[in-house]
Amino acid sequence: MWKKIRIAILLLILTTVAQQTWLEQAKLDWKNNFYIAVYPINADGSQKVSAYIQSLTRDDFEPMAEYFVQEAAPYQLGLRRPIEVQLGPQVNNVPPAPPSNGSVLSNIVWSLKFKLFAWRNSPKVNVKPAIRLYLLYYDPDNHQQLSHSTAISRGRVGRVNLYGEKSYAKQNLVVIAHELLHTLNATDKYDLASTLPIYPDGFAEPHKSPLYPQETAELMGGRVPVSESQAVIPKSLQQTMIGAKTAREIGWLKQ
Repeated sequence: MWKKIRIAILLLILTTVAQQTWLEQAKLDWKNNFYIAVYPINADGSQKVSAYIQSLTRDDFEPMAEYFVQEAAPYQLGLRRPIEVQLGPQVNNVPPAPPSNGSVLSNIVWSLKFKLFAWRNSPKVNVKPAIRLYLLYYDPDNHQQLSHSTAISRGRVGRVNLYGEKSYAKQNLVVIAHELLHTLNATDKYDLASTLPIYPDGFAEPHKSPLYPQETAELMGGRVPVSESQAVIPKSLQQTMIGAKTAREIGWLKQ
């Protein structure tokens, strides 16, 4: 009896999550700006990261909102600020990690678990967010390399791995902005194996001659190509731009 009740409750929750997901997908028209909630998480439990999270303010994310104002200007959306970022309270739970080399079924199950996590772990902010990004901060002294961040458009949620240290703040915003665009249907424009940007859509200046070195990264290309075999991580959002294909994917540029 209790098993049937638990199953019924779970199905009800999943139905609610699925309905909310459908409604969110239907809103990508840019008639209104998107409110984003970013929720910091102390992913490694360190005192250093805890102190960093306590120091965060909304102003730390304002350069990202201004970046989208700058990049949207040529597309004349009619919105003064396409993106508004709200800093939510710290979340103590860690969202489920995506499966490594998982099957289609594994990815679907993970996606449902992530949406359920977001439904349960969304502390209130001033305006109900259309997008929720969970910022998992790690101590760079203990983590030389971070796993890939992940975001999904169906449900508009993201799991973003970052370094909890002020010296990484500008690069962190690049990663957050990249994952944010994933929630708005943008696709990666780099080779997953080599991490090199894919020509031409992953290049900020695909028509430059000579082609290399590039000085700027296409945001979804991820890196600045400096030669055929080398690309470097952009230092800040000001060393990136949003290319035509990405603009088309997120609805800024009509087909």
